[in-house]
Amino acid sequence: MLAIYGPDTHRFCDGVSRRAVLKIGGLALGGLSLAELLHAESRSGLRESNKSIIMIYLAGGPPHQDMFDLKMDAPSEIRGEFRPIPTNVPGIQICESLPKMARMMDKLAVIRSLVGSEGQHNSFQCLTGRTQRRQPPGKWPEAGSVLAKVQDSRGPGVPPYVNLAPIMRHRPYNAKGPGFLGPAYAAFRPAGETKADMVLNGVGPERLLDRRRLLASFDRFRRDVDESRLMAGIDVFQRQALGVLTSNRLAHALDLRREDSRVVDRYGYGTAQVQGDAAPRLMGDFLVARRLVEAGVRFVTLTFSFWDWHSQNFANARRNFPDLDQGVTALVEDLHQRGLDKDVTVIVWGEFGRTPRINANAGRDHWPAVSCALLAGGGMRTGQLIGTTDRHAAQAKDRPIHFRDVFATLYHNMGIDVENATIDDYSGRPRHLVGGGAKPIPELV
Repeated sequence: MLAIYGPDTHRFCDGVSRRAVLKIGGLALGGLSLAELLHAESRSGLRESNKSIIMIYLAGGPPHQDMFDLKMDAPSEIRGEFRPIPTNVPGIQICESLPKMARMMDKLAVIRSLVGSEGQHNSFQCLTGRTQRRQPPGKWPEAGSVLAKVQDSRGPGVPPYVNLAPIMRHRPYNAKGPGFLGPAYAAFRPAGETKADMVLNGVGPERLLDRRRLLASFDRFRRDVDESRLMAGIDVFQRQALGVLTSNRLAHALDLRREDSRVVDRYGYGTAQVQGDAAPRLMGDFLVARRLVEAGVRFVTLTFSFWDWHSQNFANARRNFPDLDQGVTALVEDLHQRGLDKDVTVIVWGEFGRTPRINANAGRDHWPAVSCALLAGGGMRTGQLIGTTDRHAAQAKDRPIHFRDVFATLYHNMGIDVENATIDDYSGRPRHLVGGGAKPIPELV
């Protein structure tokens, strides 16, 4: 495995580096080494599904009270600088800097009473629906890994789980891994220039098969003594490696040059380089996500920008909100126009909310007590707000929705019976996909 480290771009307030690292697999001596990027075939006996999920992760924690839960009657030190505007759904108002969302509110649903955050700069809950406390050996798997296990991809030559987020050098802020499911179910991460390594470049399929046979002869003697899940997944890695490299389906999905330029323009271009304290806002990732689910990927996650605004909250919001507004609405509109709105679920959220009171640096600090989430597609009932908070947007007033409830809804949208479906941990013990007796949110399903 080759690792190429990029420039150190930004650190979160807890010291997490935003330096991206590019990890690429190659054709090593004796065989193919794409192991960390590829996934396993689906468990036999499960019904097929055409469903997918796109998760847009707002790293750092977005300010819920400045987006979807404005409190105009609160004191100025809480209320902030934004004003609400009406949407195309009577009675629903959102931030003035999200006008495109306002015009398509009938296609969106907002949870204003999301609770249960651990309050850490960590994507764990957003990717698993669980807390980090009392984890089983090997740790809980990400939702994409779960779907890779129980449903696989919807097309040949594409992995079931793709993570478009940059890879952090010191700590995988946006990737918690496949947990006890093992490396066979890890996310495919086409970071940086890795897309160029998804073509054969003169190495024919026959030669790849020869190398696969040679690798198998080297590894065979290790299988009888291996107690981990690594060797158990080797055959799966190789099959998917060959599938990716001998098919152009994934490479084409990642190549925006193949997209209509008018569609690319509609999604926008954002900011590819760091400016001040804002991280990259890669608008193309929204479009790549749509192209990936269209190609057959089950779960796509992307990280959009940087939201840890302990200072200059409103200046940062005025830079970020318009791009988020454009990217999300272009994606949702695109899914509807392509007839994918019943099959593809979109969720937008971060790890926690922000403090009601604005600090001395014109920022908002961490606030795990309550936050928000935006959902679309998936055949859900949209055009609604779910839950309310108190007059300062500090606590859930009614209808608190836990992270695990959201995950129960996501799995339900995938056609999975969350009350009965299980996956086995390292010891062979069956584990429910979502803990705590969570059930799909009835207002949505």
